[in-house]
Amino acid sequence: MSRILSVNVGASMVTDYSDAGSTGIDKRPVDGPVRVEAPGERAFGEVGGSGLAGDAISDRRFHGGNAQAVYAYAREELDGWERELGRPLSNGMFGENLTTSGVVVSDALIGERWRVGDGLVLEVTSCRIPCRTFAEWLDERGWVKRFTQAALPGAYLRVITPGEVCGGDAVEVVSRPAHDVTVSVLFRAMTTEPALLRRTLAASGTLNPDHLDAVLRRLTRT
Repeated sequence: MSRILSVNVGASMVTDYSDAGSTGIDKRPVDGPVRVEAPGERAFGEVGGSGLAGDAISDRRFHGGNAQAVYAYAREELDGWERELGRPLSNGMFGENLTTSGVVVSDALIGERWRVGDGLVLEVTSCRIPCRTFAEWLDERGWVKRFTQAALPGAYLRVITPGEVCGGDAVEVVSRPAHDVTVSVLFRAMTTEPALLRRTLAASGTLNPDHLDAVLRRLTRT
């Protein structure tokens, strides 16, 4: 069954490896339902953070906001990284809000919608792009390159219908767009395979606006 294994939130912690001076990447599983709502467009201040109640987003220049309200990563992919790295990776270790089981996450279509639990509806918008904070947090040599080569970035989602989520909730794909642009295809287009950039425009209607702008800028330079 496709389901949520854990819901993970993080408090802001001071660090010297984030440009913001702090990070909320240390997400940990929490008990009980967590409210999920659209946080507003990304901006400095009190708006544009995480879609999950109680979850910290420190650097709101690049993280959080409506198009990145929720970050999901598959437990199956974490298990693969455990084998490669030779170390345990707890749910939330990649900074994900939702650790899933039986859900196609990195190969989900941009614009695909998930019903989670009784009423929460989320829409896939984009991929995670690895950054210095992620690399320093994992403390693995060449992490950004290794993560990029694997092309298993996990998915960012926007909130279509607010609701609550908790571990054990079922995940149902309720709609899929007609195009073939997956989260992994978008990631590869923006990192190692720029020849895929034009293909990603098929998902422009639901793509994270920041990523769409980046795609368009790169296409104008080619």
